[in-house]
Amino acid sequence: MTTIQKFEDLICWKKARDLANFIFDITDKKDFKDFDLKRQIRRASISPMSNIAEGFDRGTRNEFVDALFIAKGEVGEVRSQLFISFDRHYINESEFEKGMSLTDECSRLIQSFSYKIKGGSKKGIQFKHIQKEDPLKEITRKSSPELYKKFYGE
Repeated sequence: MTTIQKFEDLICWKKARDLANFIFDITDKKDFKDFDLKRQIRRASISPMSNIAEGFDRGTRNEFVDALFIAKGEVGEVRSQLFISFDRHYINESEFEKGMSLTDECSRLIQSFSYKIKGGSKKGIQFKHIQKEDPLKEITRKSSPELYKKFYGE
């Protein structure tokens, strides 16, 4: 299993990016007349990928999980705003269905990933276990090579 080194490798971040780009595409159309709704849904659509990135870079499991749940909530906000966009005829049924599908997938991916993070064994980079050097190792090697070999196998 490979270790993820950067947030850009996360599937949930990639899908959140797809959602944000989709929202920007549909709100760029001239039929999307409500400027306030346009600004709000755009801001909400950027939040999931931003929160995932921020949580990842904070380095602790708890902060990352918190950020993931905030990201999931923002996806719900986008989903809600897609309903009003459809109701007001700013987007068509096909766009609405695609948006619902993207929000559903984002939400599920974030939820699933947060469970994996909560249940994982790594707590974050602050808690990374660094093996301390044994101060007796070098002394033992010099003073008693047989004992050194017995304990350290070298």
